[in-house]
Amino acid sequence: MSPGDGGRGIAGPVERADVVVVGAGAAGLMAAIFAARAGADTLLLERTKDGGRKILISGGGRCNVLPGTFQPDEYVTDSSPNSLRRILRSWPLADQRRFFEEDLGIGLKHEEDGDKLFPVSDRAREVRDALVSSVRSAGGRIHFERTVAEILWTEGEGWAVRVSEGSDYRARCVVLATGGLSVPATGSDGRGIAWARALGHVVNPTYPALTPLTANPTPHQHLAGVSVDAVVTARSSRHQRTARGGFLFTHRGYSGPVVLDVSHVAVRSLAEGGERATVTVDWTGEGTEPWRERLAPGPRTVVGVLGRHLPQRLAAQLLSDSDVPEDRSLSQLRREERLELLDLLTRYPLPWSGDEGYRKAEVTGGGVALDQVDPKTLESRRVPRLYLCGEMLDAFGPIGGHNFFWAWATGRAAGRAAGEACMAQLA
Repeated sequence: MSPGDGGRGIAGPVERADVVVVGAGAAGLMAAIFAARAGADTLLLERTKDGGRKILISGGGRCNVLPGTFQPDEYVTDSSPNSLRRILRSWPLADQRRFFEEDLGIGLKHEEDGDKLFPVSDRAREVRDALVSSVRSAGGRIHFERTVAEILWTEGEGWAVRVSEGSDYRARCVVLATGGLSVPATGSDGRGIAWARALGHVVNPTYPALTPLTANPTPHQHLAGVSVDAVVTARSSRHQRTARGGFLFTHRGYSGPVVLDVSHVAVRSLAEGGERATVTVDWTGEGTEPWRERLAPGPRTVVGVLGRHLPQRLAAQLLSDSDVPEDRSLSQLRREERLELLDLLTRYPLPWSGDEGYRKAEVTGGGVALDQVDPKTLESRRVPRLYLCGEMLDAFGPIGGHNFFWAWATGRAAGRAAGEACMAQLA
């Protein structure tokens, strides 16, 4: 059984291993570490020349290793919520942090802005290099610049892994950690998801998640670079999401953590062919009551009050949208003008038309349904001795280290289970 092998099998030079891990991203590196530590002869195959490309670019090159506070209820999946919870509980945040600090020797620091954990060195390369080194120190082998073309399962013979360069491989167990479709420049192309589908797994529709939104035309292009802390809500006929955090105007539309965290609702509304999602903004995240008090009759000007709590350019834009003159005093505001300003300040309808897609998406939404794997071991329920982990599974979390948490947890579970299964066969 294989995804499109046509029964060709493997010919030519063959290398053997107990466990072959495909993909040296965050999940794959962790899987290789724990498979090797279980005593299995472990081989990690990676198509790039060095691996861990998303680790290197994450957090602006600093690598947001983990969230400061774990938020399991903020993960998104179309799969079983119970399976999601069981997987998330498999490696608690405190234990993950201990692994990085004590096992890998990477000091972590907590940044209150965004509630994130970064390496003290502020160097993503330290994280990637420590993981690569840990694979090797555990006895694992890494073959870079190896593009896996297909995987083949044969009853009684195990797994055959065909590559485009060099030798092919045979293995007792295979761990797929090939990632999703996001940031294709790092080597992600969705081939692992395609293999899983070809092998009979249910794959929920994929879509770009945690991606900037765009507007065409761009009515706020002149605000590019303006940022605020805001609350953004995206609503469609099927989904809703509210997030609090940094909002950024861009030349093409809108970005910042708060936009990324709700973007999947907008993206899916377009993909599902229904009515386009509405996106609204509370520019200070305080709700209406504080603004009612600020806009109460008095001698100050409206623009002066708005400018004390918002960037000047944004305040001017809101006044322009409301048609309230800049020199209007609070005492001169008519009731309908005051109500209109309250709406613009706390329920601003953000004009959007599209998104930046996988090119700038932090993660892939959708993927292999979680009920297709054992939630404890992440072994496939469809094919024996095949383990799936990381972004190719149907789950993602919010900005702030939650998707690394998922990668570390699923990589560890899959790698350890694969390694232990191989050692049990050899016993």
